[in-house]
Amino acid sequence: MHIRRLPGLAVALAVLSFTAPAVAQRGGSNQPPARPQPDPDTVALVQLVDAAIVAAPTVQVGDTTKGEIALKWNSSHFIKGQNGVYVPFTVTFDPESIRTSDVSLYVRAVEKDRVPLVAAALTPPAAPAAGSKQPPPPAPAKYAWDNVHFLQKPADGRITRAIALPPGDYEVFVAVRERSVSPTAPSNPPGSPPVRTGLLRHAVLAPDFNKAELQTSSVLLASTVEPVSGQLSPAEQEANPYVFGPMRIVPARDGRFTKTNELQVIFWVYGASASSAGKPDVVIDYNFYLKQPDGAEKYFNKTAPQELNAKTLPPEFNAASGHQLPGSLVVPLTSFPAGDYRLEIKVTDKPSGKVVTQNVTFTVTG
Repeated sequence: MHIRRLPGLAVALAVLSFTAPAVAQRGGSNQPPARPQPDPDTVALVQLVDAAIVAAPTVQVGDTTKGEIALKWNSSHFIKGQNGVYVPFTVTFDPESIRTSDVSLYVRAVEKDRVPLVAAALTPPAAPAAGSKQPPPPAPAKYAWDNVHFLQKPADGRITRAIALPPGDYEVFVAVRERSVSPTAPSNPPGSPPVRTGLLRHAVLAPDFNKAELQTSSVLLASTVEPVSGQLSPAEQEANPYVFGPMRIVPARDGRFTKTNELQVIFWVYGASASSAGKPDVVIDYNFYLKQPDGAEKYFNKTAPQELNAKTLPPEFNAASGHQLPGSLVVPLTSFPAGDYRLEIKVTDKPSGKVVTQNVTFTVTG
């Protein structure tokens, strides 16, 4: 099988001291940003999420949605970041359900075990009995992540952003609202139709990539991988969460490719031990399996193993400095019959003998 790597980009990524960019956060409270005049969309979105938590403080099973704008959690990836786990994600909606050219987006992440506490903090206290003292107000709610965005309505109904979280279990709230004409104007002037909103509640488990064990990031299947020149501004980085240092990844939608496409695979390896040469010594095997009409799988093909060691890594690579091991693969799909495939990725840490396996599925169409 004819394959190629991403040598220039992979080498550049290997010597980055982190594999995910920093993303801005609003400050971890349930209050909108301080402004001369509060932005009505931000206030409304915060109140929408507050109300959802107060109405259902127990942990949800499966996604829940609410409002005229039906939101769907399309995909997410988990990558080791500067201070925890970097989670770029995509939500989708019907573009026709939003009538304005701009939208307001609010994202909040709450630890699952803290959701009832947040609900209590957001619930107004009951009026005290006659003659009794007013109890002290509860402490303001704090969130693991809390941010607001204003953007043009995407024509394809896809919004991609990122959050950064410590390892743990979370409920993530994504709220969307038709954007007001003016940030300081009333959200719903007299005689205008009601403003449409949408709310999605989704469970997220952020893995602990700092554990002393062999593991990998999520595996990204890309439709395009291209170099990026220069450093993005904070606003540009927010709008392009799949830019990693010198590389821009465009994730493949729904894992579907035509035979004229290339399958591009990218991920990072964590927890590899050092060899006698002071660098990791890792071998990555890629095996393809084709789903048969009866539902069983049949081995299809494999690539040459990828070696990450003192001979293949750049001389300046230093795991102690936080440099990461990027796995990468590019395979033309011309020889792949149409069908559903499973790619088995086996990562072997040769000094310790430890092995970790990841599986991703994709489809080749005619």
